[in-house]
Amino acid sequence: MNYKAFFIKGDDGYIVAECPAIPGCVSQGKTLQEAKKNIKEAIELCFECYKEDKKEIPKDRTRIAEIAVAI
Repeated sequence: MNYKAFFIKGDDGYIVAECPAIPGCVSQGKTLQEAKKNIKEAIELCFECYKEDKKEIPKDRTRIAEIAVAI
């Protein structure tokens, strides 16, 4: 399965990663590569919790689009 994640560089230099399809599934890393690895692990851990609780794993219905705005 593939899930989307977004990455935001914080003021502290760390990159925060979030998977919007899975509420509360966030991680971080010092580099983009580390943040990607960590969010993958976080998603897999969330799936384990869903399975243990016999809950349905959410499908990724995330759509990401760039929106132009006037400044």
